[in-house]
Amino acid sequence: MTKPSPGVTDQPWRTPSDTDNRPLAGVKILELATIIAGPFSGMLLADFGADVIKVEHPKGDPRRALGNKKNDSSLDWKRLARNKRLVVLDLHTEESQQIIRDLAGSADVVIENFRPGRLEEWNMGYEQLSADNPGLIMLRMTGWGQTGPYRDRPGFGSVAEAMAGFAAINGEKGGPPLLPPFGLADHISGIYGAFSVLTAMHERERSGKGQVIDLAIYESIFSVLGATVVDYDQVGYVQKRMGNRVHYSSPRNVYQTQDGEYVALSGSTPNTAKRILIAIGRPELADDPKFATNSARLENADELDALIAEWIINHPFDFVLEHFEKLGAALAPVLGIERISKNEHFVDRNAIIEVPDEELGSIKMQGFFPRLTRTPGRVDWAGGLLGTHQAEVLGASPGPVSGTVKSGSK
Repeated sequence: MTKPSPGVTDQPWRTPSDTDNRPLAGVKILELATIIAGPFSGMLLADFGADVIKVEHPKGDPRRALGNKKNDSSLDWKRLARNKRLVVLDLHTEESQQIIRDLAGSADVVIENFRPGRLEEWNMGYEQLSADNPGLIMLRMTGWGQTGPYRDRPGFGSVAEAMAGFAAINGEKGGPPLLPPFGLADHISGIYGAFSVLTAMHERERSGKGQVIDLAIYESIFSVLGATVVDYDQVGYVQKRMGNRVHYSSPRNVYQTQDGEYVALSGSTPNTAKRILIAIGRPELADDPKFATNSARLENADELDALIAEWIINHPFDFVLEHFEKLGAALAPVLGIERISKNEHFVDRNAIIEVPDEELGSIKMQGFFPRLTRTPGRVDWAGGLLGTHQAEVLGASPGPVSGTVKSGSK
């Protein structure tokens, strides 16, 4: 690392403690990204021990202003910024740009989601940031990628979900396309981002060289849309909106119980489909030509759905769950968060954890995932106030670096 800029501590990165056995302890990440996709990548890596220095504009990450709040504090920010050290820099200033170059000089990874070319305008592109750090990995996350005719278009998860084909196949038959009610493409991109960082770090062990990761949000969600491309290419199949059904397996749907609850089931294997028929008291249908094979069940999906729906609507919720479980038929309740938070399986596996928070005392959120048996992840603190770790990381920073930072400002 070159000589630090005024106000930057000589050792901005944490030294792994002897008690931190998390697999990414000692990995240094500089997060310049905002909103969801990039910060979710940083969150996943921080959960497993990476020291993530999160850089915010003096006005704060825009995510702080979105979603539900308590005491004027964004709740989703608490999740996305957990385990990160928070500093404030105005990247429009030359001083802040130099600080970023200094920090990048000893970083393993930089995560950013500015429009293509913006960092280069500020002399903080990959060539500049890796000049004294050839092993630097830069994760660049944009709506449309660093190349191509759409590279300069503004891009968010919602427009990516529309253009990449997800909305076209999501919704009821005959109804309009539907977007998901949360940042699906952004979170998928965040997972891909963390995966790609680890992939690049593994390759660096062989070559000693870093590289740029060009991650486009639309490609992230496009990649998980099943067999849409090969089906269209080989047999001309175009998937349509089918509600809760799928075109490759039947039965598969959501059904209402006698007491107004909902359950979901899927019979994607022959044995499971047979167990479902036994569960609704129609074991003889397993040998009926209309239901004996998956292709036959697909051709007669309306009739099969009606038979299942009729049985379930005439039985109470708890009985349906117990009955199907005893027979080994794949069925589950449709749960909202009010029930998930109390569900015995979620509780047993710590799918929801309680995290210390300087503003709210403690806060519950999704736990770390996936689960490593020997070196698991951990969440030490929730996302904090603007500039919480300013002095720890940057020292006494003057106005042009951080702007006016007030405790609790959003």
